[in-house]
Amino acid sequence: MSAPATARPTRVDRLLGGVERVGNRIPEPFVLFLGLFAVLAVASTAMAVAAVEVEVPGSGERQAVRGLFTVEGVRWLTTNLVDNFVSFPPLGTVVVILLAVGLAQRSGLFSTLVKTAFAGAPSWALPYAVAAVCMVGHVMADSVMIVIPPLAAMVFKAAGRHPVAGLLGAFAAAGAAYSTSFVVTSLDALFAGITSSVAQSLPDAGTPVTPVSNWYYNIACSAVLTVVCGLLITRVLEPRLRRLGVPDTQAEGSGGLGTVEDVDDLTVDDTARHGLRRAGIAAAVTVAVLLALALVPGSPMRNESGGYLPESPLLDSVVFFVVALLTVPALAYGRSTGSLRSIGDVPAAMGEAVKDMAPFIVLAFVLGQFIALFTWSRVGTWMAVAGAQGLRSLDLTGFEAVVGFVLLASVLNLFITSGSSMWTIMGAVFVPLFALLGYEPAFTQAAFRVGDSATQILTPLNPYIVIVLAMLRRYEPQAGLGTLISRFLPFTICFWIAWVLMLSLWFALDLPFGPGQYARL
Repeated sequence: MSAPATARPTRVDRLLGGVERVGNRIPEPFVLFLGLFAVLAVASTAMAVAAVEVEVPGSGERQAVRGLFTVEGVRWLTTNLVDNFVSFPPLGTVVVILLAVGLAQRSGLFSTLVKTAFAGAPSWALPYAVAAVCMVGHVMADSVMIVIPPLAAMVFKAAGRHPVAGLLGAFAAAGAAYSTSFVVTSLDALFAGITSSVAQSLPDAGTPVTPVSNWYYNIACSAVLTVVCGLLITRVLEPRLRRLGVPDTQAEGSGGLGTVEDVDDLTVDDTARHGLRRAGIAAAVTVAVLLALALVPGSPMRNESGGYLPESPLLDSVVFFVVALLTVPALAYGRSTGSLRSIGDVPAAMGEAVKDMAPFIVLAFVLGQFIALFTWSRVGTWMAVAGAQGLRSLDLTGFEAVVGFVLLASVLNLFITSGSSMWTIMGAVFVPLFALLGYEPAFTQAAFRVGDSATQILTPLNPYIVIVLAMLRRYEPQAGLGTLISRFLPFTICFWIAWVLMLSLWFALDLPFGPGQYARL
């Protein structure tokens, strides 16, 4: 049932309402990406006919933009149609994670965890706690945007707060602050490896870049963004949801991807409590096994040199670890409480999750084709290099050049959602450029991370937007992309400003970004 609006819309409400109305005129995601694919097909062909070429600085090789409506393009599409779909990176992650999430949810483990963890927690602290969990949860890589938002909705509902505020606030913290965390993540290692490979070609490579080169700065930014996110949820998002009369209960019969369980009663009976203890023991044993698997000499999780950095099977196994830490405790809980009475109940629970994923799988087919064409045609590379050359032509040399770089990364992030792909291109241009201006490669990397994160919750090209939209439609069946954009826009703006202010502070005071890492060479 819809909750009645409780107050007159404010000026901000009217502004964001206009954004929502315009945004909701965007076609459904499937139709949108089908149209974008057609536009890209025509544009890439026109560029190919015009013999447009692109050269990534440092590669020493000029490459021609390739068009879809050419002999080569037709062959590429017809022979790679299936691979474009199957190789779409988020597809495997989403399917595997949601299978495990579905099992944990349908066994009852998630609801019991929420009841136990938050029964005595003060309601006012929940937005800040959810934001902090997301900052730490970035260690799960993309999985954080699938696992935590529905849990946050459950937490808010159980505390008498608006579940949609928890859902969207958690996604904002997970997405718009993706490049920062209180702990070192696989993304730190990935970015450090790319930066180091570029810096090695410089006459003065500066201080070696490692996965901890931005750690001090990341810790401070994570703390600041946690507070900013908590304030935005409390003072902006949740009051606006109440004023607009957004329902705080799920619509009857609403299903589909991203089912979010409502938790109204915080009582935990003895059976559930016993099951939670069994799940805790199972989780502890799982962690011990995973640690042993990773730490023992000769571990299969180590790289060829016996370490973990900059690349190793350990860093590539994040999804496996998340699935294990969801599935094993869920099985223990379900077996103890009787919610999973036989092995046959396990595939049945996962099968329900597969049904929920059907809309995403359909969308992934067309989105996978679009992303693959964007990469194969080299239009994405041309956009990044052209943008970098345009900024470089302005001949800026001070901190304003860094801010311009962050702004460029923020704009490109709307089109190139893979941070590693974009940093590979932009790093090849800007690490040498800023080194000539006297800036450390690790500082350039830190600046890039701001632009790489803040705007990604606004772009329809972010595949996880579709998942959170499906979750939102459990409460608002008529919600569209414009609904999400209007509610995420304050997070993007405030996160971007806070992050740039932090970057300015670190630069002005010459604070260390990580061990032995400063802004200037």
